[in-house]
Amino acid sequence: MECATCSAGLDHCHGTLVLHAEFLAECTEPGCTDLGRARHLLIIDCHSLSDGCSCAETESRLLSA
Repeated sequence: MECATCSAGLDHCHGTLVLHAEFLAECTEPGCTDLGRARHLLIIDCHSLSDGCSCAETESRLLSA
């Protein structure tokens, strides 16, 4: 089975775009270099990561100070 976006020949990524503090982003798909939101169907905030995120911890400490 092929995804509909692949079948249509549209530029996209199957990874999840993770948004970090300070407007930084990374993708879970190895080799993904275009971090545009339009290419990613799944977008999450780093606070949602099960293992946590160092920038989320830093931001949390700054807000509580």
